[in-house]
Amino acid sequence: MTELQTGELLLNIALFFALTYIMAGFLTRLRIPGILAALLVAMAVHYTPFGDRLLSPEFKVPLNFLSQLGVLFLLFFIGLQIDPAEMRKSSGDIVWLTVLNTMVPFIFGMVIMLALGYGWLLAFVIGMTRMPTAEAVIVPILDEFQMIRTRVGTFIIGAGVLDDVIEVFLVAFVSIWIGEKAGGGEGDILGILIGSAAFILLAWVSYRWLLPRLVNWLPRRPRNLMLLSMLILFGFGGLSEYVELGMVVGAITAGVLMRPVFNNMGRVGEQVTRSIQSVSYGFLGLMFFFWVGLNADLEGMFREPSLAVLLFLAAFFGKLAGVFIMVPMKRLTMHEAMVIGIGLNARLTTEIIVAQLLLTAGLIDIRLFTALITASSVSTIVVPLLFAFMIRQWGDNLRQSHKIVTHGGPP
Repeated sequence: MTELQTGELLLNIALFFALTYIMAGFLTRLRIPGILAALLVAMAVHYTPFGDRLLSPEFKVPLNFLSQLGVLFLLFFIGLQIDPAEMRKSSGDIVWLTVLNTMVPFIFGMVIMLALGYGWLLAFVIGMTRMPTAEAVIVPILDEFQMIRTRVGTFIIGAGVLDDVIEVFLVAFVSIWIGEKAGGGEGDILGILIGSAAFILLAWVSYRWLLPRLVNWLPRRPRNLMLLSMLILFGFGGLSEYVELGMVVGAITAGVLMRPVFNNMGRVGEQVTRSIQSVSYGFLGLMFFFWVGLNADLEGMFREPSLAVLLFLAAFFGKLAGVFIMVPMKRLTMHEAMVIGIGLNARLTTEIIVAQLLLTAGLIDIRLFTALITASSVSTIVVPLLFAFMIRQWGDNLRQSHKIVTHGGPP
């Protein structure tokens, strides 16, 4: 990138922040999280010359990198707030939630594809794209409303992390299928399993032995704790991406590992926590939401409306139905089920990645590809706004539900 292009990019980003700052002022007056202003601004400029320029090849790479940093920082900050003991207490319910909120939309999606005349294998893959959750989109809204440490926050984060395992399997399955079509693909699953085992081992060693020693290597000052935090964040974020677990797992793991360190550092830990929060919500997190909105495909809604709507509804009502099964099981209240069901409907990257892989390999046509991208785009737009509205309405009751005793296993 030339100096002229760098200057142009910085000015474009400055314009984005100016528009976001103005929009956030209106949203906060409506009690809607200001971070969603970046999403709405990006959607508005997508079809303008400003949007076209930002999506040009020379700007696409640096903006995508900034958005990925946004994911890392947002989820690292969330990981710092996760209480592993609370997660363990609700682990049985979280497993039930994950199973139900993934299997029902999978069945819905597969049935729709079979009814439209697609083959069993493709219907299986498309059904699986209805299962994952992009918790990176929803968790910042939870944090804005101080809902991370409630039952709703615990369930959404826990089920979202377990969903990431499904995403890994989905992408691996599609990659192997494509590899077999091309005459290769052996060893992918084994490589992922070995990489996952190495990631878990390193996390355990870091928690039990490495971090307690590293924290005392330098004087206990905010800048030194920030340096150590960046080492752990980028190390685990990069490793999880490298072994195909995804950055989400790495960023949250890094935050959970660093939480005891921050707690033991007292005031220094509080200062660094505030710094990370400011960077996440005042800069990099906004870049992430801006990039999501900038890539939303609204035109696809009009090109393939019926198939896109069917795919969206399969996931939307499938996840709601799966979560609501836990109401008669006495594991969730009606309000909790509604908010969690909407929150787990956020989707972003996985189905787009899978759609692109299948299209490139010639396993799906442009019609189905467009419908998959459109369904993801609609979800990206509708779910955060609906989720924020529902928490605004029921937030006080949901925060009090944190005191409700959860069950540890099946009924």
